[in-house]
Amino acid sequence: MPEKITDLFSLENKVAIVTGAARGNGRAIAESFLVAGAVVYFMDILDKELKQITALLGNENARAIVADVADKNELKKAIEKIISETGKIDILVNNAGISISEPSESYSEDSWEKTYKINLKAPFLLSQLTALHMIKQKSGVIINITSLGAEQGFPDNPAYIAFKGGLKQLTKALARDWAKYNIRVNNLCPGYIKTNMTKKSWTDVKLSEERINKTMLKRWGESEDLSGPAIFLASDASKYITGQDIYVDGGWLAKGL
Repeated sequence: MPEKITDLFSLENKVAIVTGAARGNGRAIAESFLVAGAVVYFMDILDKELKQITALLGNENARAIVADVADKNELKKAIEKIISETGKIDILVNNAGISISEPSESYSEDSWEKTYKINLKAPFLLSQLTALHMIKQKSGVIINITSLGAEQGFPDNPAYIAFKGGLKQLTKALARDWAKYNIRVNNLCPGYIKTNMTKKSWTDVKLSEERINKTMLKRWGESEDLSGPAIFLASDASKYITGQDIYVDGGWLAKGL
């Protein structure tokens, strides 16, 4: 048993990667890992924003790493850099994602491919590259950020729904395959959170109210609402949990009448 409850949730001496960490949910998760004691690599394609964040935080454990998650060569270089600097990777959060809204009957192949590469292919490739080191360590945690869209149908966004659903199942496949190496893989599943991706909804009074009424807690989620669950899944507090879906949605999915 840990001496203190804080020890159970500690990420001291852990090395973490969070993709899409320049803003929104990724930034909130990455910053929470810093508070829990980890060395955190904020990975994003947004170079300027990353530099501003790490400078603002003024924490030597907050490290910016610029990479396009849709480019396997850039991912390889990023992993090599992290290993050369720290010698290990303990936690990976596949958060980076895009949403391109178009009617299904005219959804473009280009939008489909872009969404696939970032929302499903990139998490697979980065998990694979990271797992090579976690297997040697015989330990590791991978957290995939899915969505309510992995469970429910939402209009005019077939690629997002399809690939978030695919990511949900990829998590279960990897959890099954890598459990023998003591690598845990889980899904953290946000509901409607106030981010740039959902700005159209939360800045429209009617749409915002509709989203609020779908929840039991009667409010929009904030990126910080993901911090506690992310620390839980990354820490020893969840050491007997793998292949699971943890929904942070204000009760949306469970709500009946």
